[in-house]
This record gives sequence, C-alpha cells and structure tokens, in this order.
Amino acid sequence: MINAPSFVGTCHCSRCRKVGASTIAFVKKDDLRWIAGREYVQIFAPSAPYFYARCFCKICGTSLGEILSSEDSFPIAANAFDDDLGLKNQSHEFVGEKPSWYRIGDDAPQHDRHPQGA
Repeated sequence: MINAPSFVGTCHCSRCRKVGASTIAFVKKDDLRWIAGREYVQIFAPSAPYFYARCFCKICGTSLGEILSSEDSFPIAANAFDDDLGLKNQSHEFVGEKPSWYRIGDDAPQHDRHPQGA
C-alpha cells in the first residue's frame, strides 16, 4: 500500500460474516501497488441476487474483499493488512443482521443498510 485506506467500517450482514471479512477497509485503486502474489488471488462469483465478487488467496485462504475490482475504490478485509491502518472503525451497517451474541463496542454510527453516500 502507498497510502492509508480512506475508510474502515464493519458490515454485519450474513454474507460478509461468512467470509470472515466483516470489518473492511476501502482502498483507492491508484493507492494499491502489487509487489507479488497477484497470481494467487482467486475470485468467487456469487449467484443472484448478490453481485459483488469476492477474492481470496488460493494459498492461505485469506479473504481479500474485492481487491481485483475495476472500481476506483473497493473494500479489502481489514484483517488482511499486516500494518496498522491508522483509522478507527467509522461505521456499522446492516446492524439488524448482526448475531445476538455480538455486542458493538464502539461509538461509530450504526445503519440498517449501507450508509448514505457509501
């Protein structure tokens, strides 16, 4: 990475939880620089009604969010970064889908769906 991610947030939807990537960091495409390993990224294409493809490392299984996205900015699982992101969690989305055993422990805004402008 060249620059820090622009946003860190937690999605509580069942799909994000199942891939082990509910806290995500949004990275600008121009800020991502591949050093090695791009050939090990595998894409999982979902069935309808879902349309966001998910990427993972086919060597270790680490969830990589949408790292091969053609968008200008895309999410990557925050737990995939080795270094401190320099940001605190800024938002929670799909809080109605979070499991009852999980307690949100920060004061970031909470949303029923994607936040406005996301």
